[in-house]
Amino acid sequence: MPSLEGPARDQHLVDAIRVLSMDAIQKANSGHPGAPMGLAPLGYEVWTRHLRHNPLDPTWPDRDRFVLSLGHASMLAYSLLHLTGYDLGLDDIREFRQWGSRTPGHPEYRITPGVETTTGPLGQGVANSVGMAMAERWLAARFNKPGHTIVDHFTYVFCSDGDLMEGISHEAAELAGHQQLGKLIWIYDDNQISIEGDTDLASSTDQELRFRSYGWHVLKVGDGNDRAAMDRALQEARAETNKPTLIILRTQIAFGSPNKAGSESSHGAPLGEDEIKATKENLGYPSQDAFHVDPGALAWCRDECRIRGRKLQEDWEERFGDYQTDFPEEATEFESVMAGQLPEDWDSDVPDLVKLEKPQATRASSGTVLQALAGRIPNLIGGSADLGGSNKTDIKGGGDLLAHNPGGRIIHFGVREHAMASLLNGMALHGGVRPFAGTFLVFSDYMRPAIRMAALMEIPVTYVFTHDSIGLGEDGPTHQPVEHLMALRAIPNLIDLRPGDPAETAVAWKVAVEQEDRPAFLSLTRQGVPCLERSNANGAEDLRMGGYIMQEATNGTPQLVLLASGSELHMAVEARAVFESEGIPTRVVSMPSWQLFMAQGPAYRDHVLPPAVRHRVSVEAGTTLGWERWLGAEGKAVGIDRFGASAPWTTLFEKFGITTSAVVETARKVLSG
Repeated sequence: MPSLEGPARDQHLVDAIRVLSMDAIQKANSGHPGAPMGLAPLGYEVWTRHLRHNPLDPTWPDRDRFVLSLGHASMLAYSLLHLTGYDLGLDDIREFRQWGSRTPGHPEYRITPGVETTTGPLGQGVANSVGMAMAERWLAARFNKPGHTIVDHFTYVFCSDGDLMEGISHEAAELAGHQQLGKLIWIYDDNQISIEGDTDLASSTDQELRFRSYGWHVLKVGDGNDRAAMDRALQEARAETNKPTLIILRTQIAFGSPNKAGSESSHGAPLGEDEIKATKENLGYPSQDAFHVDPGALAWCRDECRIRGRKLQEDWEERFGDYQTDFPEEATEFESVMAGQLPEDWDSDVPDLVKLEKPQATRASSGTVLQALAGRIPNLIGGSADLGGSNKTDIKGGGDLLAHNPGGRIIHFGVREHAMASLLNGMALHGGVRPFAGTFLVFSDYMRPAIRMAALMEIPVTYVFTHDSIGLGEDGPTHQPVEHLMALRAIPNLIDLRPGDPAETAVAWKVAVEQEDRPAFLSLTRQGVPCLERSNANGAEDLRMGGYIMQEATNGTPQLVLLASGSELHMAVEARAVFESEGIPTRVVSMPSWQLFMAQGPAYRDHVLPPAVRHRVSVEAGTTLGWERWLGAEGKAVGIDRFGASAPWTTLFEKFGITTSAVVETARKVLSG
């Protein structure tokens, strides 16, 4: 075959994306070929002409970010990574969707070099991208100086009709328009096909009007193979600095397939060997061999992208060197925050809150600790879903993060809990900021898909959940979480922190901030709780163990163990006093974090909860499901296995039997059992 050059070489590489996608999916007998085939020209145009990236250093700080929000089209991303020179070889492509491979069914952060975020649950990627764009702008506002621009990059997103149908896309897009994120570019694959058939079966939305109403700049490209038109649209999108841009691109799903192009049958199933052969013939592809790419074209593409990427990064490094000379302190801080490092003595102002004159809600204690942390960690930014005053998540003196004040530290997410959580993911993935956000615990349900993604990606995000039980009171059962703690505890790799008093709250915040590869949530009270006495040597610092002996039996080996978390911890302490006065040795175990307790290993857990002590009672103002793990066959749980009611919180705890007397009564039954 003669050497390919110019337009012929470009077309071959576009078709190579289609071929690699078809062949990998066929070999795996699983996957989604239609979208990668339809989007191949766009992918090639963006990745070789527009995206500022360096395949030799996928973590270069000022690279453009790319998000494949339609994660089912993962072979598009893998083909592009392979063709443009990333450390992703043909053997990796051949192992698509196989055990241990670097090409999983949907793109996964930390698994594949060059993948910026895990996508697949539709809508998550587009919302992540808004967080990435906000982080870029915040860092630019903080670090760029006149004559010195070290943060200046775009966030590109490929999204689908499914992404735009998901409610989270509305939340995220509206906020992006309000924030005027001019460096955010979404490209919508308008192929008009969904799994069940034409998209008009389920949607008749005019996306152009929708996004214009959100304050977006909207462009249209009518032919998914017209790379020149794509180029013009992308240039215009980058020139629009005051609005995010949506490019509506009309494509044909499975373009090139003689029998399945434009059909839902190509969306989520291999094309079949015969159709792949026919497609290669239809495209005029030079070989029927599986995974074939012209060696000369491949080498050219890799060399060009690596040379271009290295030059872009070297130019930036030269500018950063000048910045270091003129602004050495700022340069050191920039390197530190981009590396995810905490400042020295970051927690030195955190009060221990061991003794307060009056009971205090742990949400109030949390607010006090947050102010201390924010004073020492300048890139700690966040807010709440329109509940800043209730969640105590405002940063005093931090300023509102708005379009006209991009360096503010208080983010007003609005009543958009799902997007809020996904934006946090995008900010954490971008790097350089430490994001947090708050709402009522009951509304964690709205956030759960994004929380799960944070845990899956192993990224440090902090959630502040207040009003964490029936202690919410008069707002009633719609706002009173019952099952939510257990539901969140079921998510692997998510650190649960339900402190029992102000002292534990201070430690809980420190634990959350220290996380490098896990998200964490604080579960906090609306009602006041007392500061508690501890007999253990380390005091509230033992919260780091997840569960610890807070008050030890004073009359010998414990005969009874009382376990509790959060606002019910003082009930266990009070119940212990009753049994100790009766000569029954009783231990109180604070259980603020099941995840951390499980991580300690069996020896420590058996020390805290001796297997020989079978008389155990737990108390927590939530569902009792799950406590059997720690109680054993003979233990009993005091909790609430029904929805709450509207009444003052003191009445609710009494009526639902979440009281010291209920703990004592239950323990007597266990002891006599």
